[in-house]
Amino acid sequence: MPISAAAQDMATPYRLSPIIVTGEVAADDDAATVVARELWVGGKVATSILDTPASVSVVTAKEIEARNADTLETVLQYTPGIHTDYYGSDDRNDYVLVRGFQATSYRDGMTLGSMRGVREDPFAYERVEAIRGANSTLFGVSDPGGSINFVSKTPRFAQFGEAYTTLGSNDHTEVGVDVGDTLGDGATLAYRLTAKAQSSGLDYDTSRDDDLLLMGGLTWQPSEGTALTVVVDRLTRDGTPNSGGYPKDGLFDRSDFFGERDYNDHDVARSTVSALFRHEFAGGLNLRANLRYSDLSDDFGYAYIVDTGADDGTVFDRAYYGSDSTARELIGNVMLQYDGQFGGIASSTLAGIEWRDAESDSASYYTNAPAIDVADPVYAGAPAGLTAYATSRQDDATTSLLLQQNLSFNDRIIVTAGVRRDWLALSSTGQTYGAGFDDSDEFAETSWRGALTYKVTDAISAYASYVQSVAPPQIGVAPERGHQYEAGVKVQPAGINALVSAAVFDLEKNDITVAVVQEDGSIRQELVGKTRARGVEVEGKAELANNLSIIGGYSYIDATVDRAVVRGTDVSGQSFANVPHHTASLWLSYAMPARGAVGAQTFGVGARYIGAYDYGLPNDRKADAAVLVDAAYTYAFDDSTEIALNVSNLFDEQHVVGSGTANYYNPARNIAATLRKSW
Repeated sequence: MPISAAAQDMATPYRLSPIIVTGEVAADDDAATVVARELWVGGKVATSILDTPASVSVVTAKEIEARNADTLETVLQYTPGIHTDYYGSDDRNDYVLVRGFQATSYRDGMTLGSMRGVREDPFAYERVEAIRGANSTLFGVSDPGGSINFVSKTPRFAQFGEAYTTLGSNDHTEVGVDVGDTLGDGATLAYRLTAKAQSSGLDYDTSRDDDLLLMGGLTWQPSEGTALTVVVDRLTRDGTPNSGGYPKDGLFDRSDFFGERDYNDHDVARSTVSALFRHEFAGGLNLRANLRYSDLSDDFGYAYIVDTGADDGTVFDRAYYGSDSTARELIGNVMLQYDGQFGGIASSTLAGIEWRDAESDSASYYTNAPAIDVADPVYAGAPAGLTAYATSRQDDATTSLLLQQNLSFNDRIIVTAGVRRDWLALSSTGQTYGAGFDDSDEFAETSWRGALTYKVTDAISAYASYVQSVAPPQIGVAPERGHQYEAGVKVQPAGINALVSAAVFDLEKNDITVAVVQEDGSIRQELVGKTRARGVEVEGKAELANNLSIIGGYSYIDATVDRAVVRGTDVSGQSFANVPHHTASLWLSYAMPARGAVGAQTFGVGARYIGAYDYGLPNDRKADAAVLVDAAYTYAFDDSTEIALNVSNLFDEQHVVGSGTANYYNPARNIAATLRKSW
């Protein structure tokens, strides 16, 4: 998919959403701005955001760097319609809800599937794309709230380089490098090497947050219309899964640790090989093919507090929980696209086949742990002779056919239609509490998509869409289906680097399951009959002529259960867990040019409002609304050397963001200083 610098200098091609009609752009075209104009639609095809009939946000490399966003949660925390980090000091996963539902994650348009337990490192990616709303017709089985797509760093046909080092809170030390160039005189080969090493702690005692990223890519481009890119990467993490939680009565110091030093541990290692190919035939016919193999090991164990709410005093029961798992996955697709012009009608047709084969092995451990006195903690160590209560081997195979058709009438009215058919075969063997099982199931699901876009002017577009979703199924359970109606408007003013969008939506999902904490402290999946989320989203990003850049967003979401009984209680009409009705954010950045001996300076400040929300079903406990402030300052010694200071949660505001068997707090104030050299 990468293109030479010569291709980037071509005149801007005419584009249809979600399929490009002629030409292509490089994935890093907008890396020097916070205002993205192109959406990579999961790496399948590029498209103009203005003409895309969906609510989308793109967090570019410039924005990620400016805010020093080093996790997916921090990358997306200024994006409307998305709630992140709602389990705070539980650091096993990236927690992201889009329009009230779990986000489905992709890398270069191919689902991460069984690789979803990995916390992705933003330094490995050019940008992060958030596509709100159902996307099963484009991407296959997924939840209806939306999708997160990571666009991998790939070689460029130019010499470039960057190296940095960061020191920060919690003994944080980090170094990184990203370099690339062409190979040989003919400039048909280009390479890229990306590496990062981090040694750090977390807010609580005896914690670790260490990781290592090694990534290399090679692109062969024998002609302007043909390119093959191979990317190999290795990601390892050695961390602490969480603090053990905090009692529900009272506010504790974030540094308190109520787990077990010898048991709270999380080790992740993933190796990935990706191949991305494109070829442009004559006459408007294009071929794209992508293939990825991943291998993962993910092992963790932790002791945690079980606070039933009836405990008096300072002594609380605890439990040990752990999991050892491995996964292997091969996924790929082949797509043909034909673009044509028939009088005043432009047509773009995309047909493709996708496949995925994944297998995983896991063992889960659970037993009671010694109680702990939170006023005077005494640690008991790791459990001895722990036996897995459940083991399983799962094999999933998916084959999909997809067809997309776009028609543009006189460059004003765009009609989009799509259909996808997924065939899924699932099998699972193993045992639970000594009872063996050997199950299998097959599904065949069809999803549809339709949209109408009207170009009011070259700078304003309005759209209406209907899309369907099919969530990943479970053996013996019908797939959870959903659908969504959405209407929106987008404005991209001429002469200003800006994009403003607004959308209203109404989505439903049937027969879903949710995690419910039982009276004994265990967590079980319970069926919820029907859910619905309705809301409004507004987002604006602009870089103005007076050196001021603005990133702002607001969302209102009414996410409720239409009908369900949870733990014997009728929860119909109650709110989803962890979904604020209101969220808002604003980031301002002002750049002062160099003057004499004083280098260029950039001042940034941001505020995030997270409205009140319920911790779970039933709605018996609620998180308070909160405002958090972030700040940034950058001083450039010259055009290639700068130092940056970033502070998140500037006023060290503390509140409970998640509560299940125990409470979990938002991250404390974090200070990071970065020295960066580029060339």
